[in-house]
Amino acid sequence: MPIHTVDAGDTAWLLTSAALVLLMTPGLAFFYGGLVRRKNVLSVLMQCFAAMCLVSMQWILWGYSLAFGPTRGGWIGSFAWAGLAGVGGQPNPDYAATVPHQAFMAFQMMFAIITPALIIGAFAERMKFFGFCVFLLLWSTLVYDPVTHWVWATGGWLRATGALDFAGGTVVHINAGAAALAAALVLGPRLGYPAKISPPHSLPLGVLGAGLLWFGWFGFNAGSALASGSLATSAFVATHAAAAAAGTAWLILDWFVNAHPTMLGVITGAVAGLVAVTPASGYVTPAGAIWIGIGASVICYLAVAVVKARWGYDDALDAFGVHGVGGLWGALATGLWATKAVNPAGADGLFFGNPGQFWIQAKASFLIAAYSFVVSWLLLKLVDATVGLRASDDEERIGLDLTQHREAGYTGID
Repeated sequence: MPIHTVDAGDTAWLLTSAALVLLMTPGLAFFYGGLVRRKNVLSVLMQCFAAMCLVSMQWILWGYSLAFGPTRGGWIGSFAWAGLAGVGGQPNPDYAATVPHQAFMAFQMMFAIITPALIIGAFAERMKFFGFCVFLLLWSTLVYDPVTHWVWATGGWLRATGALDFAGGTVVHINAGAAALAAALVLGPRLGYPAKISPPHSLPLGVLGAGLLWFGWFGFNAGSALASGSLATSAFVATHAAAAAAGTAWLILDWFVNAHPTMLGVITGAVAGLVAVTPASGYVTPAGAIWIGIGASVICYLAVAVVKARWGYDDALDAFGVHGVGGLWGALATGLWATKAVNPAGADGLFFGNPGQFWIQAKASFLIAAYSFVVSWLLLKLVDATVGLRASDDEERIGLDLTQHREAGYTGID
């Protein structure tokens, strides 16, 4: 059995990437926090920060073992690595041969944190904090960990089919997006929706959050190369190209449809592009990434502006419209633009002579979406029936900052 040694450069890059991905959750808090009403800004920040704490504990104690531990038939890991038993300073060649196993675990922990935090956008301004905490832990264990095992773990059944997901299009974005739609439907709309819902209370806060997300996303995608080198560089460039293209495309759409380009539109478009390029970032050229970004803006724009209005569900901050729909487009687009010229360990997509890859991507995407939606729906109903899920009408009118936390995001004259 070959001896795998730790590479200092790869380890430094992966630990830096882990820190960048962790920063994305506070970035998400600012992004979401700026888009809600001022009476609920602190509740959003609290939910995101609680996810950082609670999911970290879950991941160390049992989540990592279920997600990446020795497989049970390709469906779920065992408890062999519970409490990080056996997860130490030596590399695990099944996942990353040149960094400590514990570094890989830490990097993946940051993904486990931000994925359920994305769902917050769907139920913002109306979920009880305790109900949120219970749902968070249940969802991480029963949805995130199994799906991660299917797609990324050695022996995972979707990985064995050849499904490509470089940095989390299916595991993170489709998974969270489907759960977000379930949450919006189970909780129902906010009081007064849509006629009496105020616009974002602080777009500057939202822009700050979007900027932190864009910055952290380089760790999300380029870090998923698990080594510092040409593949990380390619993923870095593809990530930036897609975000820039999507932000530009949404700006143009706003200009034509609403006669004015909007700040909210640009940051939403950039995030949609980042979402869409996530599964493809380590497999596509910069030109392919640009097309993925443009497609993300067009498709997510329609999901947010047309589909949501027609269906009437209250996805408060468009978690489904951006992450679910954008992730689905990105996973499918990977089956179009992926090329072994970028990553020999990947596959060619339809545009490079392999139409079968598109169908593999479609199968994985829709199976994960269906699983996440159904199990999330059941978990939400269970939490609602036991500890309660939705804040009362009076609590919602007053705002969750005061009623759930006895604190206010701002002081002084309202």
